[in-house]
Amino acid sequence: MAWDDFHFRKGFGGGYRRPSFRLPRVRLAQLSPQVLWAMLGGLVVIWLASGAYIVGPDQRGIVLRFGQHIATTDPGVHWHWPYPFETVLRPKVTEVQRVEIGFRTIDPGSPARYADVASESLMLTGDENIIDIDLVVQYRIADPTKFLFRVRHLPDTVKSAAEAALREVIGRRRIDEALTVGKLDIQEETKVLLQSILNAYDAGVYIVAVQLQDVQPPKQVLDAFKDVASAREDRSRLINEAEGYRNAVIPEVRGKVETVLREAEAYREEKIRRAQGEAQRFLQILQEYRKARDVTRKRLVLETLEEVLPQMEKIIIEEGVGNTNLLPVLPLGKRDGLPDLDGNSQQR
Repeated sequence: MAWDDFHFRKGFGGGYRRPSFRLPRVRLAQLSPQVLWAMLGGLVVIWLASGAYIVGPDQRGIVLRFGQHIATTDPGVHWHWPYPFETVLRPKVTEVQRVEIGFRTIDPGSPARYADVASESLMLTGDENIIDIDLVVQYRIADPTKFLFRVRHLPDTVKSAAEAALREVIGRRRIDEALTVGKLDIQEETKVLLQSILNAYDAGVYIVAVQLQDVQPPKQVLDAFKDVASAREDRSRLINEAEGYRNAVIPEVRGKVETVLREAEAYREEKIRRAQGEAQRFLQILQEYRKARDVTRKRLVLETLEEVLPQMEKIIIEEGVGNTNLLPVLPLGKRDGLPDLDGNSQQR
């Protein structure tokens, strides 16, 4: 029917009346009851077949009957009563989702571009300093039923809870810890606190990781903080050098002390053993002396002369042994510088 047929026409009394038209008559061919039942059965089969569904390996099937959760299905082929009785939701439970705090990714390309969100990144530390922190929270679905029905707008909830947890952790820390050695502890504490908050919400979410992206002072005082950090690095370097020198000198001195002690102990042992040997030797000589006093006395005299005059030739004349007429003269052939009877020079 043309659009002009819908134009209103004036009726009696100056009013408007709707146009009159007739619907076309459709004449259906006469169908047998068997054909109608067959067509109806086919429609029912198609309707029932529409209830088959597949749950992927990274998904879980949440079956709803008139909007109420009745079952959770694992990956594979399943069937449910078709619409409008039941519907199926299939959230991806292995997909790691990401929430950014303090910044937003504008372009993830190379190089990536980010936009700073100062209202989220500026925080107050425990020593009342302002710090600029960017944080990334990674999470995945732990309980798909709770994830779908317990909390609305879950990404916003995770972001707000993560920001609150981070502010609480930073509020207990000094700015030096947040800028240097305390980053790993801050990440771990924030993760534990965030997980406890989401568990209290019954959100069905597992926090995979909490990562600090950028931690620095505000831009207005960044140069001053860099100077302070450089001074601290110099102090740490000097301390490390001094400790290294100490660690090198102390073992060397200790080694020398040990050497002196060992030498002193060896000298002491040597003197003790020598004294003990001399004492034992004296006792043995004393025993021999008591047995034969004259012989022992002569032997001691001869040994003493040998020790006192080691380089001199000695002639011993025993008295009272038939040599009373011996002329005490020097051996002329063995004086200094004169050859002996064999022609060899002798030195005394």
